[in-house]
Amino acid sequence: MKIKQFEIILQSKERGFHLVTDEVFRQIPDLGKVRIGLLHLFIQHSSASISINEYADPSVRKDLEKFYSELCNDKQYYTHTYEGPDDMPSHVKTSLLGSDVTIPITSGKPNFGTWQGIILGEHRIRAGSRRIIATLIYD
Repeated sequence: MKIKQFEIILQSKERGFHLVTDEVFRQIPDLGKVRIGLLHLFIQHSSASISINEYADPSVRKDLEKFYSELCNDKQYYTHTYEGPDDMPSHVKTSLLGSDVTIPITSGKPNFGTWQGIILGEHRIRAGSRRIIATLIYD
């Protein structure tokens, strides 16, 4: 068994849900040589999330943003607002959605289900680039 680890940098994005599958996989060298393995992705931020969801229809990502904004934004009871009004809502969304995913790799490709892709949840109004630690475990 072999293990490799990489740091992936995602370009800054506006608040919302963004398909980042290609941006992630472009930064993982030699993935095509992996016969069977697992790829673990961990985002190093408490105000952004990573998940697996539908990639084909962009309205899914728009609806996710609407849903989580309605659920989490503009709550009068938030006290943690050091970095602005989007600070605590961002943390809540990240807690709900998660900071990591694990993807099976088969014959050098992610073994996604139909229509699945990697989705970055950017929960801040203005955020910089985002870092993901990718750990590849393979034969």
